[in-house]
Amino acid sequence: MIIDYAGGIKTELDDYDILAMKADLLGSLLLFTEVFYKLRTNREFIISYPPGRESHYIIICRELTKLQRGQTKKLRIHIPPRYGKTEMAIHFVAWSMARYPSSNFMYLSYAHSLAADQTAIIRDIMSMPIYRKLFGVEISDTSFAKDKFSTNYGGTIYAAGAGGVVTGKGAGIKGGKDFGGAFIMDDMHKPDEAPSDTIRKSVINWFFNTARSRVNDGENTPMLFIGQRTHEDDLPVYLKEESGWKVISLPALDVNKNPLDPRMHSKEDLLKMQKEEEYSFAAQYQQEPQPAGGGLFKKEWFYLTEHDPDILATFITADTAETDKSYNDATVFSFFGVYRIKIGNNVTDLYGLHWIDCVEMRIEPKDLHNEFLSFYTRCCEFKVKPKRVAIEKKSTGVTLLSVLKDMQGVQIIEVDRTKISGCKTTRFIEMQPYVSTKRVSLPIYAKHTNMCLEHMRKITANDTHSHDDIADTLYDGIKLALIDGSIQRLDINEDASKSDDVIKMLNTRLNKIQRLKDASYGA
Repeated sequence: MIIDYAGGIKTELDDYDILAMKADLLGSLLLFTEVFYKLRTNREFIISYPPGRESHYIIICRELTKLQRGQTKKLRIHIPPRYGKTEMAIHFVAWSMARYPSSNFMYLSYAHSLAADQTAIIRDIMSMPIYRKLFGVEISDTSFAKDKFSTNYGGTIYAAGAGGVVTGKGAGIKGGKDFGGAFIMDDMHKPDEAPSDTIRKSVINWFFNTARSRVNDGENTPMLFIGQRTHEDDLPVYLKEESGWKVISLPALDVNKNPLDPRMHSKEDLLKMQKEEEYSFAAQYQQEPQPAGGGLFKKEWFYLTEHDPDILATFITADTAETDKSYNDATVFSFFGVYRIKIGNNVTDLYGLHWIDCVEMRIEPKDLHNEFLSFYTRCCEFKVKPKRVAIEKKSTGVTLLSVLKDMQGVQIIEVDRTKISGCKTTRFIEMQPYVSTKRVSLPIYAKHTNMCLEHMRKITANDTHSHDDIADTLYDGIKLALIDGSIQRLDINEDASKSDDVIKMLNTRLNKIQRLKDASYGA
């Protein structure tokens, strides 16, 4: 290598030096970041090498490179505060502009001033003589603002804050074959404002109703969310409902208690923070936000099994969205099986509920019927077919009930919440003993299992959790199968009574034959 990056940059570069240096820098986002960070700040960009873990800088560079190459279209990176995520984001933009100077970038943050500060640094990097000499990219002489400027190739960089006006600008290049820029979200929620439902929801609504449309090439425009989690109901919760998002979660402590960057926080520091600031630490440092009220259900209460138990009957419960905003309320379908619990080789008289499948989606009312039929069809592939579907009689659920009432082969059960049935908290407390005694099981390797466990972990007694759609379907399942025993009476005991009738009929016939034989022989 001709250029000694560790020792600094040569002030006098010949053509060969320039070509070699350009190739090196364009080939590595990490090297580009190290070099231009040093040039800008006169400080070393130190890459962490934590024991037992890969450096988060290497992970982020690898994933951002994939985003630029088109291997990933939507990328979420969750990382603790002050761990260099903004440095990586701004150097990614400057690096991409060196390779694709006609690109269009939108850089968003929770405040316009913050986003503008980041784009100002990008502008500073691109204005460096060494950058201009290496890559031949110039800031247009008509661009004076730090929050919006363009290149001599027609590329643009535009900063915006949550809730602000976003007009006339967009990310990406319509119909472009190469990388054409990206839509970047850097810390969309201010941590001390995230607990406010009003402020947090306004950011989410602004994103979906205003900012989300500012892409020039639709789904082909790359999107990046980078930042810490701030609340269990923050923007990333809603982003995950859109298809195609790749999630890179970088907790401060991994499962073996190895710190992400020992220079920033040692293991001892992090454990102390975890003990003293449990709520904020879980969200901002571990990327696993928890409800403030303390959970009613623990993950270890659910019985995980590698094989399905001997299912006697199956049924479906549904909790549909209360509004027509597909990015807001969720619709959930759960598929359950009822079985008798075994202890060793002995079958008990105690029934268990097996959570065979569950889907959570944010859809428009017009798609509700088709999505249900798709889920029902999948459930019918199970060895024991569902005979009953329980749907809460509310809002869009009323519509679904009306279109399914004439469905053949399935009984539709209307779930009507009344004052007698109690509030949500009462219902959740009612089902708690059935969960805590491991009477609810899930297939350990199923796709829905972790989603359901994470959801149930966040359910609180004081209603501070943000969503309980999945929990509602579980309550209806427990109510029908374990509390009321409706499924046993309708399906399991029904089959048993049919067997009893057959046995009685056979006994009657045998007795009749025996009497005829006795009469024939004069007995």
